Amino acid sequence: MTRPAEKTHVACPQCFSENRIPTERIDQHPKCGRCGTELLAGKPVALNDGNFDAFTKPEGLPVVVDFWAAWCGPCRQMAPAFEQAAAQLATRVRFAKVDTDAAQQVAARFGIRSIPTLILFQGGREVRRVSGAMDLRSMTSWITS
Repeated sequence: MTRPAEKTHVACPQCFSENRIPTERIDQHPKCGRCGTELLAGKPVALNDGNFDAFTKPEGLPVVVDFWAAWCGPCRQMAPAFEQAAAQLATRVRFAKVDTDAAQQVAARFGIRSIPTLILFQGGREVRRVSGAMDLRSMTSWITS
């Protein structure tokens, strides 16, 4: 008797539908079953009050969310490192950004008091957080530890 393949649940970065990917095929550029968008493109996804839960709740890959604002100098300074981390860890961790000025409900729900703040989510629950700008090495170390 063969065991069913283990599946990883991943939300689409375009239509936010939940997809089940066989774990052994996660590094083969899977696409959304509904809209055809590449699921793990290695780029941060912009989230707002309406789509935040759909992207962070699926059981599967952890999600790192950068709470930021356009007027924040340290946020802008950290953005390239966040994008690089997203590309490096594309098949292991999802990356998203929440503009705290535009998504005030989500920011309030998680008690964001200073930016940038990174929160690591697993299955919709906060696992840990850190505030302040980070370089690429520090960020990847924090995410993978």
